[in-house]
Amino acid sequence: MAPPLRAVCAWCGSAPVNGTLNRLTFLRGSSRWAARDGSSKRKWLGVVGLEIHAQLCSNSKLFSGSRVQFSAPPNSLVSFLDASLPGTLPVLSKHCVEAAVMTGLALNCTINKKSKFDRKHYFYADLPIGYQITQQRCPIAISGSLAYSLCVGKNRNHMIPKLVRIKQIQLEQDSGKSLHDDARTQTLIDLNRAGVGLMEIVMEPDMCCGDEAAAAVRELQLILQTLGTSHGNMAEGQLRVDANISVHQPGEPYGVRAEVKNINSARFLARAIGLSTSSICSNLYF
Repeated sequence: MAPPLRAVCAWCGSAPVNGTLNRLTFLRGSSRWAARDGSSKRKWLGVVGLEIHAQLCSNSKLFSGSRVQFSAPPNSLVSFLDASLPGTLPVLSKHCVEAAVMTGLALNCTINKKSKFDRKHYFYADLPIGYQITQQRCPIAISGSLAYSLCVGKNRNHMIPKLVRIKQIQLEQDSGKSLHDDARTQTLIDLNRAGVGLMEIVMEPDMCCGDEAAAAVRELQLILQTLGTSHGNMAEGQLRVDANISVHQPGEPYGVRAEVKNINSARFLARAIGLSTSSICSNLYF
């Protein structure tokens, strides 16, 4: 029988986490892994990068005049453009652009005087147009940074300043919503959310564990709410996080990354990163 996992936060020294993992010890705060029985001296360092999708505070969608409202009746806020009817043309919302520029300035970004939109082609039932309008190649803002604090210590009463680089901020459309009915074995489509303006904030892989990622997301949420560019209500899907996770040995290139998508809670984000790192390291050893 495998010995119980004893994972202790290297920063705060908090209580051990119950679990089971063969011959591995995980120090959560520093994201360091090593063999428990001394069979290997190799240590793995965690690497975490984030892609954060924030719904912009706007009364209309990014390219159409349809209203934006949470929990409205299904398919009641859909324009001809949102439904991808032939002959319709997009009109960019000035307010969404201003919100993205304001956020970029608050995050110490360089605002590009010229940016453009790209088509990201993929088929999905709740994306009737068949592609997403985004800014992959020439975004609205680049090269920023986010300063945040990590609470450490036994009582989490000590603050360590941290900084994460921001690669870019881009505007893009949200997709609709698929509602799966298992009882009737069918999927219903709600296009109220299709075309809603999103601001994707891409962070460099400067974090090493779930605690750091959660602290960065909470700080960003406060900034967006203070600016008024996004309500940042994670329970309503207005702030969703994709986490890219990998491990590597000191001085070596980053390993193959795993991605966990659409996380709507900072606490669950920290747990997901910890479990993903555990899974990656387990496969490396066994």
